[in-house]
Amino acid sequence: MTDRPSPDPAGPTRELVSDVFARGCTSRAAFEDVTSKWASLVLLALGEGRYRFNALRRRVDGVSERMLSQTLQILERDGMLTREVLTTIPPRVEYSLTPLGARVAKRLRGLADLLESAVPELQSARDAHERTRG
Repeated sequence: MTDRPSPDPAGPTRELVSDVFARGCTSRAAFEDVTSKWASLVLLALGEGRYRFNALRRRVDGVSERMLSQTLQILERDGMLTREVLTTIPPRVEYSLTPLGARVAKRLRGLADLLESAVPELQSARDAHERTRG
């Protein structure tokens, strides 16, 4: 939330205005959480379906156990995913997206698809940049 006044004097109170550009806004904090490298990849993976911790760690290649644990806690706090303890022997924990997390993952999937399809352009730009740098 932000302390800037609503553009419409008859509209919501100051406390209800959301602005991702405002330092103290909840949407900005969530934006920062979701756009971290590991959180984005976790959301993309969970967009494919439910995962247990170790399977998710294998899917998100390169993430440490500690970083994955922290990322899952942050995304759970923000309401993006649920953690379900299954009463099996041995007990299992599975992670899945909430409806909000699924909407965010869908948007991230579009961005990931765009970037994956643009790899030749990206590589060409990087090569050209390297040639001009040195």
